[in-house]
Amino acid sequence: MAATPIAVVTGASSGIGAATARTLAAEGFRVVLTARRKDRIEALAAELNEAGHQATAYALDVTDRAAVDEFATAFRSLAVLVNNAGGALGADPVATGDPADWRQMYETNVIGTLNVTQALLPALTASGDGTIVVLSSTAALSSYEGGGGYVAAKHGEHVLAETLRLEIVGTPVRVIEVAPGMVRTEEFATTRFRGDTEKAAKVYAGVDAPLTAEDVADTIGWAVTRPSHVNIDLLVVRPRAQASNTKVHRTL
Repeated sequence: MAATPIAVVTGASSGIGAATARTLAAEGFRVVLTARRKDRIEALAAELNEAGHQATAYALDVTDRAAVDEFATAFRSLAVLVNNAGGALGADPVATGDPADWRQMYETNVIGTLNVTQALLPALTASGDGTIVVLSSTAALSSYEGGGGYVAAKHGEHVLAETLRLEIVGTPVRVIEVAPGMVRTEEFATTRFRGDTEKAAKVYAGVDAPLTAEDVADTIGWAVTRPSHVNIDLLVVRPRAQASNTKVHRTL
């Protein structure tokens, strides 16, 4: 009997990461949930196991390279890695943006993705059929005012995925990038605005049906389960009401 394929999902404590873990579990993967908030991922692992799936929680900060390397020793073979851990801080213009915010966004979105990808690439290759998903953003593809730090970090993550795909072509590992536009989750905008729920709500004000975490997770699940020879290099997914980062239809 073939072993159940394993999928690692970073940033799985909420939002897109948690939704992706549920989707991949339903697709038959044994999911390994990682995030800094141990209580959240343990609760999700328990939910999935009670539903008849296979899930394990592992508390992990993707910016801690020693911890990531230790985590990676558990895997001889790995089917899927979903690099979802990331996030945005602030919406200040370049002229007044806080360098500490920029540094933290770069460390989480880019260096975190680099750390986990480097550490798990041998196991993904050893599987003979590995998939790396990089969850970027439409911010990885075009700029917008007030988004300089986040845009810079996501551009870096996009280039990481693009370069990796070039460098490992010919190996049994594909690199998929999913770039969502406006997604309403319980934490993204609130975290960006440091707990200011009023300001966070304005991001989605008047927008008919922004994407949900489940919409993005469904997209990831579809891309990951394509036949092995099919690589979804880049998939941009936006709500119908959003034509670009700066063009959104609102009914106010």
